[in-house]
Amino acid sequence: MRAGPYLQAALKRDRAIVSASLSLVVLLAAAYTIAGVGMHMSALTMTRMAIQMPGMAMPPLVWSAAYAALVFVMWWVMMVAMMAPSAAPMVLVHAAILRKREASERPFAASALFLSGYLTVWALFSMAATASQWALESIGVVTGMMEIASPLLAGTVLIAAGLYQLTPLKAACLKHCQNPVLFIVYHWRPGGGGAFRMGLAHGAFCLGCCWFLMGLLFVGGIMNLVWIAGVAIFVGFEKFAAGRRWIPLASGAALTAAGLYWIARSALAA
Repeated sequence: MRAGPYLQAALKRDRAIVSASLSLVVLLAAAYTIAGVGMHMSALTMTRMAIQMPGMAMPPLVWSAAYAALVFVMWWVMMVAMMAPSAAPMVLVHAAILRKREASERPFAASALFLSGYLTVWALFSMAATASQWALESIGVVTGMMEIASPLLAGTVLIAAGLYQLTPLKAACLKHCQNPVLFIVYHWRPGGGGAFRMGLAHGAFCLGCCWFLMGLLFVGGIMNLVWIAGVAIFVGFEKFAAGRRWIPLASGAALTAAGLYWIARSALAA
């Protein structure tokens, strides 16, 4: 068999295996998130309560090390469900280039290491998010519904997220997230260790691009499936819309306007 057809067949098989593996990871993470394993109620129940009884202020639970560990797992699994789909093109490009460039017979192991590095960054973010939630619930800023209690603060977070969409840091990180080939050119590392370090680097760019958007979960409810789906869909749309510079500008303006409206509505209701 000639090398060309063999390579094309191998690349096609690699894409199918990596895509199926990523899909399985995302489905399991989504199921875990919806079920709210270990939490005092499922995400479905919390979402229904948020829709039927908006503004309901449940008292937060008493935190312990065990509960903090459960909240960390909740955050991390939720990040896997939200971020892995938008990272799929990068993982697939990495596997394809690894096969062509290094004639690797085990691109799946390298892809797994790349994804592990990527998700390690989101594990670190999840640790920070857990610590923030613990602190904010302890002082009464976040309620037992896992959302910010103060409309003024919620509006401020929306405005801050909107302004961040307009910053050069956001633009630089988004550029690397939107262009897998560009990322490969500047950050290629050979071998399994290199794949893990590349995953870390790509995760860092995605974190720089999306961390404020993830902070919006504190506004609408950390376990509110409507907000989770909305943020995840927007993150994917933003990453897959390379070259459309108006998207961060429009979303930044929309978030800022929503924050101002939130604050103004709260002031008028007081």
